[in-house]
Amino acid sequence: MDIKWGDTQGVTQDAAGNIYVSHTVHPTSSKRDAIVVFDKHGKFVTSWGSRFDGGGHGIAIRKEGAEEFLYHCDTAHRCVVKTRLDGTVLWSKGTPEEPGVYKDGAPFIPTNVSFHPDGGFYIADGYGSSWIHEFDKNAKWVRSFGGRGSGPGKFDTPHAVWLDKRGHEPILVVSDRENHRLQNMTLDGKHIGFAATGFKRPCHVDFRHDIAVVPDLVSLVTLIDKDDKVIATFGDQDHMNMRGAKREQFVPGQFVTPHDAIFLHNGDILIAEWIPIGRITLLKKVS
Repeated sequence: MDIKWGDTQGVTQDAAGNIYVSHTVHPTSSKRDAIVVFDKHGKFVTSWGSRFDGGGHGIAIRKEGAEEFLYHCDTAHRCVVKTRLDGTVLWSKGTPEEPGVYKDGAPFIPTNVSFHPDGGFYIADGYGSSWIHEFDKNAKWVRSFGGRGSGPGKFDTPHAVWLDKRGHEPILVVSDRENHRLQNMTLDGKHIGFAATGFKRPCHVDFRHDIAVVPDLVSLVTLIDKDDKVIATFGDQDHMNMRGAKREQFVPGQFVTPHDAIFLHNGDILIAEWIPIGRITLLKKVS
């Protein structure tokens, strides 16, 4: 593989078990593919996505009808792109004009996408102006909510948004990173409450049955139950100062900057860290 990792930002898995890693590509890499695909055993399959060079960030997958599609957030080119699994581009969306919140040069820098049960989707403007935008199944704007602030319903770096189906009704969970919290919202963007406390800089959320996994940029990965109670943490202290370390200096199981985490189909957890030379860790399910 003639690719040198940049910051490994996002991971997702398709129905066949293939794993897609989104990264920024190292400046010295001869091949500029920002999406690298592995099979379920971690064997390299293919790579593509030079259009995301420097901006490969959040990546999510959804089955629509009989086909699966990838949704990419490109922070360098400030857009969200929908592709087929082979990288064929279907559409690209830049700054949404409809909400009227990007006047006077306010930035739009999307970080992650999540999906509405009716076929629509949400875009988290995590590195821009801290809005979340909802679109329908035809990629038409529906509403925007949030904006920068610290009160309920406001965000400071809503790095990711994810659908939580563990309760009687689905809700949205927002990793409100620089407010150091997870925030629960209705599907139409109204504040419900806050999830488990104690997070430092939560980056993402993924669910398997009643358990959620939360990668925290300050060297932690946390598991919480359906009642939003912490049931396990991985990582012992802040190791963010090792972000620029050499690979041989990293300690297995000692996290530096967890940026994305997903449950694989078999219950294992895969973690991508925001590290300039890339780092992917697999936690095996043992019980």
